[in-house]
Amino acid sequence: MTLNNCYFFIYYCLRKREYSKLNKIFIIFSNTGLRWLWLTLIFLIIDQVTKHWVAGSFTLYESVSVLPIFSITYVHNLGAAFSFLADQGGWQRWFFTAIAAIASIVFIVWLAKTPKSEVLLSVAFALMLSGAMGNLIDRALFGYVIDFLDFHWSGNHFPAFNVADSMIFIGAALMILDSFSSENKQEPHDKL
Repeated sequence: MTLNNCYFFIYYCLRKREYSKLNKIFIIFSNTGLRWLWLTLIFLIIDQVTKHWVAGSFTLYESVSVLPIFSITYVHNLGAAFSFLADQGGWQRWFFTAIAAIASIVFIVWLAKTPKSEVLLSVAFALMLSGAMGNLIDRALFGYVIDFLDFHWSGNHFPAFNVADSMIFIGAALMILDSFSSENKQEPHDKL
């Protein structure tokens, strides 16, 4: 066996091993909820683009009325939902960053463990992952989350939020909806 043949054989074996690994990854992505990661990426991009557009086009607390019940208002949220813990000394930045990072990992694991037949649940996890990652990016880069969607009625304002928050809410709603539909699917089996 010549040296060139030996190199070719080693190259062939390594390529075969790489192909085998890539094939396993492809199978995992195509047979689990990970196939919905494209949805995560789309809404993560929409979230980041809209936040950066608002931050670049508005001054802090500037508000532009779009509809009688809706305005775009640029605010910083140092806390969590409804500005929870926003008035603390700064430790909450790392606390909420850690929570968002852990939540992102959990959603990825759940997506990997969800069979592809569970479409609604997979979409729910993918949307919640995009929301967690969108707010994680803000907290890690800026120390706060950029909020700008401001709904109001008769002088009462709902706390401002963003696309990431919306995806978390929609994902959670889909998860609840899936739990009801899963119960309905299981009822005929339980009666047997």
